[in-house]
Amino acid sequence: MGKITGFMEYQRLHEAVEAPQKRLKNWREFVMRLDDGSAKIQAARCMDCGIPFCHNGCPVNNLIPDWNDLVYNQDWRRAIDSLHSTNNFPEFTGRICPAPCEAACTLNINNDAVGIKSIEHAIIDKAWEEGWVVPQVPARKTGKKVAVVGSGPSGLACAQQLARVGHSVTVFEKSDRIGGLLRYGIPDFKLEKSQIDRRIAQMEAEGVEFAPSTYIGNQDDPVADGLTVRTPQSLLEEFDAVVMTGGSETPRDLPVPGRELDGVYFAMDFLRQQNKAVAGDRLTKQTLAKGKHVVVIGGGDTGSDCVGTSNRHGALSVTQFELMPQPPESENKPLVWPYWPLKLRTSSSHEEGCERDWAVTTKALVGSNGKVEKLVGARVEWFTDEATGQMKMREIEGSEFEIKADLVLLAMGFVAPVQNVLDAFGVDRDARGNVRANTEDYRTSVDKVFAAGDMRRGQSLVVWAIREGRQCARSVDAYLMGDSDLPR
Repeated sequence: MGKITGFMEYQRLHEAVEAPQKRLKNWREFVMRLDDGSAKIQAARCMDCGIPFCHNGCPVNNLIPDWNDLVYNQDWRRAIDSLHSTNNFPEFTGRICPAPCEAACTLNINNDAVGIKSIEHAIIDKAWEEGWVVPQVPARKTGKKVAVVGSGPSGLACAQQLARVGHSVTVFEKSDRIGGLLRYGIPDFKLEKSQIDRRIAQMEAEGVEFAPSTYIGNQDDPVADGLTVRTPQSLLEEFDAVVMTGGSETPRDLPVPGRELDGVYFAMDFLRQQNKAVAGDRLTKQTLAKGKHVVVIGGGDTGSDCVGTSNRHGALSVTQFELMPQPPESENKPLVWPYWPLKLRTSSSHEEGCERDWAVTTKALVGSNGKVEKLVGARVEWFTDEATGQMKMREIEGSEFEIKADLVLLAMGFVAPVQNVLDAFGVDRDARGNVRANTEDYRTSVDKVFAAGDMRRGQSLVVWAIREGRQCARSVDAYLMGDSDLPR
């Protein structure tokens, strides 16, 4: 523990951010990492608790008090070693993870939590600057070959762990670039893609091979049009193990009149188009929302990303609707700590300009000449059904309203992985349509086939994906070699 009284002496420091009106003019990241001195002060607030609940709050079980102490003592080299021991990609989590570790921080009981995420961000950025992030090439090869299907955070973490113990790993990705939803689902202003590119370069130096624009499934699947196709059977014949780490990509739809109108899109289609534009695949300046009244349906992180993207396009207005009631301004800490609290969260995109409304249902989308022009909504109230004890909603009589809507983005979450891929592999599924596999060995019902990440657990956080990829890698290594030295 660096400074015993630090948590009493120092207040939480926030990372500096570029002003909204300035950052809206570009697609660059706008959050600056803490300088060394500020990171030292932030780390001094860590209480080094007897029971560090932040460990349990963090899905990858980061050794948070350890590297907080190292940062306080300015031992940055050992800090990145400690951070990397549990997390392959802290530059991803330090930018886009919602930081459940901070909700579990003991200081959060009656004060502001330690800025754990900002310290993580500072450690990894300094490590890259100093040249400490280098390939970890295995001393020997095992002769075993592993195919990883999907190049999101789960697949990348699994592939890197397996390559570092000497297996020959090939990562297959249906998109034209590696990274999964990190690449095409998260806007550049939250995660610049250079962060992904340099990790890919590191992994290639470690022996990982990447096969983009490659679809794993049946040859006659319409999704495979224009892509290289590999059947699951061909992978099972060539590789000693196959790991399914694709995303939960089937979006929740909105079955209302007018859904078919032009101008109504799934959020991920909108975000993918913009990310491709920034990457130079299309027009250098994508302006789908320019001069339009944009309505985002769904109050989560994906909806927030749509808000920030629409504002950068130059939308006339942006409105975000959420079906659930408005959460409280702050949580009841004695009731919910150390668990993730339900409370009102305002993202940087909301701060850039957005009208938000809660307990709103969409009844219809209306337009002319095949194009959407307005949304018909109504207010709802939530109640507990006495018979089932479950929460239900009902429309409030007389609450119907209309709002201009030239562009409607559906950001209501995802329900399952792509079912055609699961059908091609022939794996068993759970009640939600995910691959059935437990967290003990991550094995599916098909021999030699494993599953991890969103494809197994459903839509979740980047940090959960990394955890599952790492744990699955250990199971695959044990399956191939009889035992494993990889961390669980």
